[in-house]
Amino acid sequence: MIFQRALRRELISNAGAVFTTLFTITITVMLIRILGQAAGGQVGSQDVVALIGFSALNYLPVLLILTGFISVLLVVTRSYQDSEMVVWFASGLSLSRWIRPVLGFGMPVVILTAVLSFFVTPWANQQSAEFRERFEKREDLSRVSPGKFQESASADRIFFVEGIASDASRVRNVFVNTVRDGKTSVVAAREGRIEFDRRGDKFLILQNGRRYDGSPSQPDFQLMQFERYGVLVSQQSSSAAGDRAARALSTQQLIAEPTAFNLGELLWRIALPLMCLLLMLLAVPLGFINPRGGRSGNLLVALFLFILYSNMTSIFQAAVVQKRMSLADAVWPVHLVAALLVLLLFIWRINVNSPKHPLVLWGRFKHAISASKAAS
Repeated sequence: MIFQRALRRELISNAGAVFTTLFTITITVMLIRILGQAAGGQVGSQDVVALIGFSALNYLPVLLILTGFISVLLVVTRSYQDSEMVVWFASGLSLSRWIRPVLGFGMPVVILTAVLSFFVTPWANQQSAEFRERFEKREDLSRVSPGKFQESASADRIFFVEGIASDASRVRNVFVNTVRDGKTSVVAAREGRIEFDRRGDKFLILQNGRRYDGSPSQPDFQLMQFERYGVLVSQQSSSAAGDRAARALSTQQLIAEPTAFNLGELLWRIALPLMCLLLMLLAVPLGFINPRGGRSGNLLVALFLFILYSNMTSIFQAAVVQKRMSLADAVWPVHLVAALLVLLLFIWRINVNSPKHPLVLWGRFKHAISASKAAS
């Protein structure tokens, strides 16, 4: 009990230091990125603090996974470095006795990661998308100067707006001249506004107007009257739109609408708490070092395994999105391999003094070779 309490205090202390460091680095990077977007006119300057908060919530599950993994690894490594593990093993205790206190420390982290992954992160992504969409709508209309003809970025369309509503959400008396494939189309409407569809495509919605196609002197001239007419302003790629939409959906919506993007996002959300649990267990046997050596070797191996684990999960997620695998087939292989690796490393460390252990056999082999060389 004394050992478990001391170990829990040390784990919490290390976790606080690791999380503070990782969170500070993440917030700094996000602050630079979002301030750059605000300076470039991509987001509103008044929304910077809110967007940083939403982005922080989005990255919190990964930060918690790294915090738990690195904290356990540092504590186990320090125990080997200070020769405490020698006393531990000399007392007849096994490395497996570390599992219970590590789980006692790690289960709240796993539960918090699951809550963030399944509930908080989707809400944060949805709020961030709404902030950006609201700014894009306001910004598109605020760029329009009343009483002036303005050319679009693609140089195939000319806009004219007589006035802007007081709330900057609508424009009045709109004129749009479009030239495509040598054909001219003119649209005049009483009012208009910017809207986004579910795919993320941007439309200028015009109301109560007319459309003129072609030249009045040509036989193919057409005149149409409309109550509502949409002009495509910009189009988003289907993959980017589907990915963003899935991230902003709640877990219940992902299950209710099992599209490829939604199933891929669901796989990622399921993977995060499992990854958190397995990596903390993996850190126990992975923390072994030679007391006379340095600490950096196993830390580099641990970071490599975390990157490999995360990337393999992303590969299976992409396979689900591309419909090359079903969710049922893709959700378990990576975690099964990680669980087997944890089991094998525990067996390796627990039976290190066994006469059949690979290291003992390798030592005997080298001793036999040295003896044969000496005899000859």
